[in-house]
Amino acid sequence: MYTENIKTIEQVITNYFEGIFYGEADKLDACFTETAIIYGDINGVPYQKSKEEYVNGVRNRQSPNELKETFNMKIVGIDVLGNTAMVKVHLPMLGYNYYDYLSLIKFGDYWKIVNKIFCHVA
Repeated sequence: MYTENIKTIEQVITNYFEGIFYGEADKLDACFTETAIIYGDINGVPYQKSKEEYVNGVRNRQSPNELKETFNMKIVGIDVLGNTAMVKVHLPMLGYNYYDYLSLIKFGDYWKIVNKIFCHVA
């Protein structure tokens, strides 16, 4: 069961990465619950958006792929406890060095991101 959960979570994170990198907003949207909130710190400036605001931002900007960036996103670690998980990811893109902590919950057979906190690390 643990290995199956890890593989399913890795697929959600792959979709998350691809949604962000290629500007595939619908794919990104499907990774989150409807009520997910995104919090962050970009150069000391607080950031807070609903999932809908966040996805629309991705939808309306040039993607890293369109800007000819190299895909360097990766999973740093996954911690699963029962039907909850915490995933740390690294997303160097758009001139930033982002690290995200993604909280996921299992709903039946599906994992969804319920919260994202992130920081740009210089």
